[in-house]
Amino acid sequence: MATAREIAAYYGRGGLLARLNAALAEDGADPAHPSAPALAPYDFFHGRGVEATEELAAALSVRAEDHLLDIGSGIGGPARFMARRFGCRVTGIDITAEFCDVARHLNGLLDLEDRVRVEQGDALAMPFADAGFDGAYSMNVSMNIADKPAFYREIHRVLKPGAWLMLSEIAQGQRGDVDFPMPWAQSASASFLATPEETFASLDAAGFEVVHWRSTRDEALAFADRSRAAVARGEKPPHRAVMLIHAEYAKPAMANSARCLADGRIVPIEVLSRKRA
Repeated sequence: MATAREIAAYYGRGGLLARLNAALAEDGADPAHPSAPALAPYDFFHGRGVEATEELAAALSVRAEDHLLDIGSGIGGPARFMARRFGCRVTGIDITAEFCDVARHLNGLLDLEDRVRVEQGDALAMPFADAGFDGAYSMNVSMNIADKPAFYREIHRVLKPGAWLMLSEIAQGQRGDVDFPMPWAQSASASFLATPEETFASLDAAGFEVVHWRSTRDEALAFADRSRAAVARGEKPPHRAVMLIHAEYAKPAMANSARCLADGRIVPIEVLSRKRA
């Protein structure tokens, strides 16, 4: 089983900011003054990128005075999106130090340091007080966490009574094991998929009530079709974060992910739950 340090090393290879700046410049954007749309292909690491984030946000009720927690915040795209959309505060936590450094840099460039804060740390032992957040979300994170009951208990601890938790994750499908590398793991030692039913059970045991869940497989397949069509037209794909972060591992990881999605070995899901009061 991979350690937390080994998992973080798969994501943080060094040179990320330089690669991002080069990609932005190639796109015709100014790396010193990037806009949110210019960053969007790169700063949403999860499947379907900003499209999935927009759908997730549309399912939430957030007030400007709320304080949200982004668990596995990456380089900060979703946290900045939530802060802009709702006018709220967002605190992100990620185990990969390089992600946190780049996120803070981008927060500053986009003048969001007053509403978006990033902490480097372990989601199983978060450096936050009990009952401090009005809501939390996590996008494509739990696949790297073996002890999911402990993960959900820790989220439960830092949420206020009645607060919501939205998960957007890759679940284990019914058609067999996945191939590696994947965008979230170089090998099976760092991949810990759960079925939707196992996720519901772990949430219930941690003190959450599942309010709603759905598979987003159809949306993911349609997005993949649109991406392939864009490339066939000579355009860049709309979601380029995996290529940015994983460099030489990106092509085989994306090919494995697409194949496993198509044949039902993985299933993307969204789960909205609420901490019992």
